[in-house]
Amino acid sequence: MANRRNISIFVNHNLERALKQIKKKIEREGIVKEMKKSVYYEPPTQKRRKRRLRAVKQNYLRMLQRGL
Repeated sequence: MANRRNISIFVNHNLERALKQIKKKIEREGIVKEMKKSVYYEPPTQKRRKRRLRAVKQNYLRMLQRGL
């Protein structure tokens, strides 16, 4: 069962600004990412593969930053 979170935004007069704020909060909370994970089934092998690729990329970027 997914965790339920309450997100509140106070709207004064500027609706556009309120929409931007709620989009930022939803992004920070990772709600969209969670929803996508629950909608699309990803086999464990795919998850491991993605995790490994992410680790390789991060190590590569760290090496570039250190100048190796």
